[in-house]
Amino acid sequence: MSFFKKLKEKFQTNQSNEEVSDKYKDGLSKTRKTFSEKINDLVARYRKVDEDFFEDLEEVLIAADVGVSTVMDLIDELKMEVKRRNISDTKEVKSVISEKLVDIYYGDSEEESSVGLNMQENELTVILFVGVNGVGKTTTIGKLAHQLKSEGKKVLLTAGDTFRAGAIEQLSEWGKRVEVDVIKHSEGSDPAAVIYDGIQAAKSREADVLLCDTAGRLQNKVNLMNELSKVKRVIEREIPNAPHEVLLVLDATTGQNALSQAKTFSEATDVSGIVLTKLDGTAKGGIVLAIRNELGIPVKLVGLGEKVTDLQTFDPQAFVYGLFADMIDDE
Repeated sequence: MSFFKKLKEKFQTNQSNEEVSDKYKDGLSKTRKTFSEKINDLVARYRKVDEDFFEDLEEVLIAADVGVSTVMDLIDELKMEVKRRNISDTKEVKSVISEKLVDIYYGDSEEESSVGLNMQENELTVILFVGVNGVGKTTTIGKLAHQLKSEGKKVLLTAGDTFRAGAIEQLSEWGKRVEVDVIKHSEGSDPAAVIYDGIQAAKSREADVLLCDTAGRLQNKVNLMNELSKVKRVIEREIPNAPHEVLLVLDATTGQNALSQAKTFSEATDVSGIVLTKLDGTAKGGIVLAIRNELGIPVKLVGLGEKVTDLQTFDPQAFVYGLFADMIDDE
């Protein structure tokens, strides 16, 4: 059974899987249109799989922001697989490409499912959000608060971005919208002091989850990273083994710039996962694979639309299904 057929079976024969695949299919429509069209054009132009075919395929993958280093790895893997299976027809390569994209995401891991958040059982879970201004950090926190609350968890928000004008009000508005309390100080306050108060409030109110916003002024990188380190130390002092997640929020529409931000933050803080926002707004969704392959950090959540329910746990197979849906449906 081809990899396309396996994906089709997984995402079209089970209702809950189908709902997930529909989210990815809709959210990745821009990337898929560009990516699928170029792959189909490539297959139509070449009758056999040769060196020229692979060179043109490289260009298609780089244009989708899969990343040069990741593309080189992928092309090497494809060449070996094509040789091993004795594939000569370019049409057969489409399924192998999708299979290898999933393999690259998983790397050496045997894990075959999406990587969820590290939620604590019967104790407070603290999640710290980091990232530059304008990537959708506050919106992500609001959407995740809604998602967790709908699962029956008691959620509290902490407005630790005390420097950006309007950041506290923005988080407060999300709090009202999703009916979750927000712990905040005045603008310009010490972020670590706000987070400290958030932890005390979460403990006294017996909250299940505390979501902490932070500043994102990358132009003053040293100060920002020192600030984040201080916030982390306060959390660690108050709750052993916390924060349980440090989620770096990146804007998918910025492509390779998002990758350089990920490198900067991962050098300064122990980033445990990536939230990739605005994936529905870009034709370069391949950045997901570049981040995973070049930094070894899992993408944990993706934004696939504007609605409060459009924040999804990242599923590599659903992602690849969304990329190749038109081809898979034609199988």
